[in-house]
Amino acid sequence: MESDPWGNTRIYTSLMGCYVDNKEDKTFNVGLRLQMYRLSPTDVVSYDVSKTCSYSRWASREILCDRNYMEVSHYMATPDAEAKGQQIHNVKDDPNTIPGTPSAASSIWKMTFFTPEPVSMVLREAQQAGYGAMITKNRLVLRSPYNTAETYVEEIAEIPLEVLQASIYYKSQHGLSIMNLAAACPTGGVLFVDNVISWHVPRHVTPLSERSCKIIEMHMGINGERLDKSQMATRGYTLTATEFHIIVEMPIGSPDGYYKSHAPDYQYHITYTVEPMLEVLWRADKTQDDTRYKILFPITTPPMPQTLQVQDNTVLEDRIFSLKLGTFLHDVVLRNITFSTGVLSIDECNDRGFTIREYSFPNQTKTLSLEVPFDADVVLKNNPEMLVTLYILPLAFGFIILPEETPFTQPVELQASLQDVELPSMTGTCDQSHFYIIVKYGSQGSNLQIKVGSRQLTDELAEAYNFQDNATHLSLMVPYMAKDAVFEMITSDSVRTRLEMLLLAPNTTWVLGNLYLSCMFPLMTTTCYPNGTMTALAVKVDSVPNLNPGLLTLKDQTCKPVFSNDRFAYFSFTGDSCGTTRTFFDHYMMYENEISLYPKKAGYKSRADPGYKQTVSCYYVVNETQTVAFSYKPRSDEPSAEIGFGQLMVQMRLARDSSYKQFYQAGDFPVVKYLRQPLYFEVELMQSTDTQLELILETCWATLYENRTSVPSWDIIVNSCENKDDPYVTVFLPVVSNRRITIPSHIKRFSVKMFTFTRDEQVLKDEIYIHCDAVICGKNGKSDGACSGQCMRHNNLQYQGTSTKREQRSTDSNGQKQISSGPVLLKTQPNL
Repeated sequence: MESDPWGNTRIYTSLMGCYVDNKEDKTFNVGLRLQMYRLSPTDVVSYDVSKTCSYSRWASREILCDRNYMEVSHYMATPDAEAKGQQIHNVKDDPNTIPGTPSAASSIWKMTFFTPEPVSMVLREAQQAGYGAMITKNRLVLRSPYNTAETYVEEIAEIPLEVLQASIYYKSQHGLSIMNLAAACPTGGVLFVDNVISWHVPRHVTPLSERSCKIIEMHMGINGERLDKSQMATRGYTLTATEFHIIVEMPIGSPDGYYKSHAPDYQYHITYTVEPMLEVLWRADKTQDDTRYKILFPITTPPMPQTLQVQDNTVLEDRIFSLKLGTFLHDVVLRNITFSTGVLSIDECNDRGFTIREYSFPNQTKTLSLEVPFDADVVLKNNPEMLVTLYILPLAFGFIILPEETPFTQPVELQASLQDVELPSMTGTCDQSHFYIIVKYGSQGSNLQIKVGSRQLTDELAEAYNFQDNATHLSLMVPYMAKDAVFEMITSDSVRTRLEMLLLAPNTTWVLGNLYLSCMFPLMTTTCYPNGTMTALAVKVDSVPNLNPGLLTLKDQTCKPVFSNDRFAYFSFTGDSCGTTRTFFDHYMMYENEISLYPKKAGYKSRADPGYKQTVSCYYVVNETQTVAFSYKPRSDEPSAEIGFGQLMVQMRLARDSSYKQFYQAGDFPVVKYLRQPLYFEVELMQSTDTQLELILETCWATLYENRTSVPSWDIIVNSCENKDDPYVTVFLPVVSNRRITIPSHIKRFSVKMFTFTRDEQVLKDEIYIHCDAVICGKNGKSDGACSGQCMRHNNLQYQGTSTKREQRSTDSNGQKQISSGPVLLKTQPNL
């Protein structure tokens, strides 16, 4: 009895079996009741089956080699055997009963087995040893399992056979008779060559036949049933005989066999099983006795390893891994799948949205398919090229083989590259003091390395830069003076600063994003004060990366920075120190110095950096107040400076007396004076500390009205000297140093007597206004025009003459300053 993998059960019963109803050795009936279990041993279903066969083509000797036994039956050639066989159930006359025995028993007395040494057993002993023996109406039958103690193996034509030889002692009508029986069944002779099963059976089986025996018939069959030649040809079977062998050849995989799954060492294998039958009828030349030799010989191939094919049907646009795996035999069942996150049963896979399908085919094989979305947590993600996402799905399918439930696994790995990477991005803005950076993470999340300038963004640095983040963005606020910012260019009131940032992949040096942000920030680098003090800030820019600002000096190399660090040098000096030069132009004066690096004296040498030279200039413009405009512009690898502007304050005041200790204030005007009473004026260059400057009064005049260009007018000072036509000569008064006056050249004093304008001896108006044009001159060097001196040629001369009207005129002098005072109100004295 055997079952195939599909559950089909076949039961083979010899016609000479113990439970077969034998009628005259011609008709044979068998009935069976089969009990089958469903899900448990208590769930039993019974089936009654029966079979009737007719068989009349008996050979003298019948040898049957079945799966688990061999059987030989021999015709008993007794004249009255048929008559006596009809009384087989009559105990009194039953030939199977040995005389003198107390009960009915087989007429077989004993058996002698030849191994080849003789071993004798009575019938009962033989039955206890597993042998079967019986007498039917016409035949004596002996049956033996394989591999008993009384069988032996003999090799014939290089084919091993198991041999059974015995002498049967049985009672017949003529007394005790002896019959010699023999069977030989092959246990080998199978070759597997080029996907073909080749089964070899010895042509002459020595224990059964001699060489002189002639083969009368030779048939091939499957599962105990003969095949004709057309059936054999259709299936690709051949049956041939050589001098030594009868050969049956069958292709592996023919439809008469079946495949079975196995898993040695947890690897998938299959075997192919087919059960050919060989039936040979031969006849001995001398006796004319014939022998029918039938062999039922199941053949199973060795386990054949199977490479399961993985068909990757992934469509990138669908973002779903799709695969087919196969093929399997029907006895393979998927139990679970191991993902990167763990093992999931089939139901758990379905619950997670993974689609599993099974496809069966008519040849009893099947495949399965699996679909897993790219975004599932079991899918690994990587970015080998940074512009694409590499999705990786590692799997291990867990199978079992039924009915043994033998496990095995099949690993599979799918990969898909998809250009769906949203790279991180950076944007930035600036205000008056900070860079504001926003980083959008992109599709890879926040797992990034961030470099600000040349430094990695550590926790400490992130805290200093006010690091903020959420699931999609991060932000930084970086001061423009931060160490990680780079100065590109400076002006007198601003600096252009650059911030560079890089976004790097976490485990590589691949750049995912970069930012180059340059902004102008307010920064006063040069200041020109009215008192002549100048300050300058030298800044280390990226064109001179190795500069040490502390080694910079002014033209006078003893003038070093009052403060310096690795990025700045701050200088403070006056207009008459540190080698500062001054130059006069129309309406303005320029102070100029230079910040430089002097390698020989400083011991500073660097071929990598250009020379450093920064010119600092301050323009002082008459009548205007300007802010300093200074910029750093690399030119020929050297810094250069634009000119800065400032203001020179000049004021004219009216003193209360000739001591010049007290002055009239703005609220005291108009000041009341008597005719020819002296007026004491002082003109001063304010706040300047430059001792090399001198204030010169170029022209002064009086008017009736506040407008300095109004008429009539009268000259008081002409070409820096007294008006020689004035009967009341203007007097220049000396200026000496005291607690209030530190630089006398910055002040000029003169006095005039109070007068009025008349026409036809009539006073036109009882008040006057005094106006002056002053120039600022350098004391050193050659000068001409107004800067030649305050009427040095005429200081001791007196001019007399009649009064004349002063005509309106303009003066174009260096550093000219227009000032006015008044009004001065004339008070008439009673005696005049």
